[in-house]
Amino acid sequence: MGDAHRIGVVGLGVISRAYLDTLLGHPAVRVTAVADLDATRSAAVAAELPGTRALTVEELLSSPDVDTVLNLTVPAAHAEIALGAIGHGKNVYGEKPLAATLVDAQAVMDAAGKAGVGVGCAPDTVLGTGVQTARAAVEAGSIGRPQFASAVMVTPGHERWHPHPDFYYTAGGGPLLDMGPYYLASLVHLLGPVRAVTGAAGRLRSERVIGSGPRAGERIPVEVDSHVSGVLEHVDGALTTVTTSFDGVATTAAPIEVHGESGTLTVPDPNHFDGEVRLFELGGTQWRTLPPSAGYVDGARGLGLLDFITADGRRAPRASGELALHVLETMTALLRSSAEGRRIELTTSAVPPDLVPLTAVEAWRAPAAGRTAAR
Repeated sequence: MGDAHRIGVVGLGVISRAYLDTLLGHPAVRVTAVADLDATRSAAVAAELPGTRALTVEELLSSPDVDTVLNLTVPAAHAEIALGAIGHGKNVYGEKPLAATLVDAQAVMDAAGKAGVGVGCAPDTVLGTGVQTARAAVEAGSIGRPQFASAVMVTPGHERWHPHPDFYYTAGGGPLLDMGPYYLASLVHLLGPVRAVTGAAGRLRSERVIGSGPRAGERIPVEVDSHVSGVLEHVDGALTTVTTSFDGVATTAAPIEVHGESGTLTVPDPNHFDGEVRLFELGGTQWRTLPPSAGYVDGARGLGLLDFITADGRRAPRASGELALHVLETMTALLRSSAEGRRIELTTSAVPPDLVPLTAVEAWRAPAAGRTAAR
């Protein structure tokens, strides 16, 4: 692959550990710099990573030894960091959502187009064997022509386990913008882009109580809708009903079900890379588990960044900015539809990326000896 692609990481919170565990020691990349608003944190992480410098955010964005900025900041800062990196001629790969607002996300994509740099965005869990095996089954005709789907995510809220959950309940957060990208990106893979939506949403509590860490017991305000439901109209005619909620305790619903003329597929949790894909065929008597037939085996966070870098002009990156922009518009349109009480037609679209061939872990992952998780 030639010289390793140089990565600078901005934002060293909880999720950064998963990314670094994947990236460190991989022959295609080298983490050259890290930055965080907490200089002590960035210094501590850099000290554990040979050849990595702790920089300020602005120093990292302008550093000549960074090719791509990995943006792991909170959603409200996604656009600012991305635009700063693009302004210095660097590629950007970020955590979802692409930005806290559609206007900001479009600004990021427009700036990248003018600068001639690339934009990639999580989630990359949809590139694992779970969603990709389901997609391969749909494309093989296992359920006939897809008719409709359901997607359900129900949880009591992330404040139970996250020590600093504030951003989940501010602009760019909420169950839809936080967890929806996993489900909606999967649905684009499975059923294609969305042309219109109708939504309904509510905010059932005005505050939440932090359940763990040094701030346990502290009350934080809820500034976004905590329950969102809606209907997605896909370009090819299929309909999806979607529910995302921080207001429930549990559910027995499958994360995603896809119903076709001759069968039904259950798709595993798209927040994970793997899981069981099951098929019930018309006229059958029981569910049948499908063996993995597509996707990156034993996937892990950061895989989408590796896919983004190694695409190298030969194909479109699978975790692309274009897909993230379409997913973000779908989500924000659902919220707008709820607020305005009407059906919303979308202005963006996205071509589903190439199906991931079944790829053994040895073919994409770094040798185990080369990985060291940041602490």
